[in-house]
Amino acid sequence: MSKSENKIAVVTGATGGIGFEISKRLGKDGYTIILNGIEEESGAAKVKELTEMGINAEYYGFDVTDEEQVTPNIVKIGEKYGKIDVLVNNAGGLGGRSRFEGMTTEFYRSVMALNLDSVFFASRAAIPYLKNGVNPSIINFTSNAGWTAGGPGAGVYGTSKAGVNAITRALAKDLAEYGIRVNAVSPGTIDTPFHAQIKSTKPEVFASWKNNILLGRLGEAKEVASVVSFLASEDASFITAETIQIGGGQALGI
Repeated sequence: MSKSENKIAVVTGATGGIGFEISKRLGKDGYTIILNGIEEESGAAKVKELTEMGINAEYYGFDVTDEEQVTPNIVKIGEKYGKIDVLVNNAGGLGGRSRFEGMTTEFYRSVMALNLDSVFFASRAAIPYLKNGVNPSIINFTSNAGWTAGGPGAGVYGTSKAGVNAITRALAKDLAEYGIRVNAVSPGTIDTPFHAQIKSTKPEVFASWKNNILLGRLGEAKEVASVVSFLASEDASFITAETIQIGGGQALGI
């Protein structure tokens, strides 16, 4: 199998929700999928599911907030395959809510680590292998909170995602000379298991979320995955340093 045929995609936070949909879509696009997560059982189950779909997949368990776990695992992947074609920095999350006055330093650092440090650690480790890739790119995950600074108690989340916006453009500048593109996607409210609790306990609140979305509905994980697929493809070969909103017009704040 030639270098161009054996495409390698590393997806962090890939064992559920949007991350797994991305893994399925890129797998269908012909990539060997390297799933990252922190739950071994879930990782094994997802690899089995992909394998049954005819997709080559492996699971690497490591905490994206810990460079001592990220670096050796990315290196192991890169050395095994000789390259990485796409790195999808999907792992992240709200991490909880806290106003700044009462925010502990531990909480602040944990949210920044989950959303911003993780992008830095994984990207830094992957760059030498992306240089060997075919149409190589990094795709980061940001949020509308990166512009609006988030809702009550989500200020540090917004701050971390603003950092993702900046590091996406900074990496694009840094890596352009190697032909490595760097872009980001910014999903709006997507109907995933992440929202299962409020969907079951407060269905009226869940239903109301569509009211501030121009298209009048929540998004689906596969709609995020399709944009990631496009950004990773040759069709997006002249796109870098961009962020694509996937929110049905939610960013307009109607």
